This record gives sequence, structure tokens and C-alpha cells, in this order.
Amino acid sequence: MSTKEAYKQKIEAELELAQAKLAELKAEAKIAGADARIQYDKQIEALEQGIDSTEAKLKELGDAGEEAWQQLKAGVDSAWGTVTAAVQEAAAKFKR
Repeated sequence: MSTKEAYKQKIEAELELAQAKLAELKAEAKIAGADARIQYDKQIEALEQGIDSTEAKLKELGDAGEEAWQQLKAGVDSAWGTVTAAVQEAAAKFKR
């Protein structure tokens, strides 16, 4: 397996975890009070945007040749950093 493919699989697995957290937040938002729901909605939106951005960058990376993918890796890392930060912020904010 190439380094590119291994990296892509790693980010895909991490995205699945982020999507699971997103689903959890959506479920919690449904049962939250009005004030809390606003906060959940902000976190959900940030997560959705980060996930979408990471998926788009990951697709670009997957389509890139072996030499060009290294240049695209920085964009994927940046987008993934946004998702990671949003997940951590959500977890801290809504920790029970």
C-alpha cells in the first residue's frame, strides 16, 4: 500500500468517527432545551462544514497522482484540523 493510500484511509477512518460524533450531537440537540439547542446547532454547523471541507480535500488527494498528493496533504491536514477542533470544542462544551 502506498503512503498516499495509507494516509487517505487514516483520514477516512477519522472522518467516520467525526460523523458519529456529529450524529450524537444532533440526537442530543433534539432533546435539549431551546438555549442549549442554539449552542448545539452552532457546533453541528461547524462540524458539518469541516467534514464537508475535509471530504472535498480528500477527494482531490485521491484523484491526485503520486507526486502531487504531497502538496494536497497540507490542505487535507488543515481541513481535518478544523474538524478536530470543532469536535473537541463540542465535547468540552456539552460534556455532562
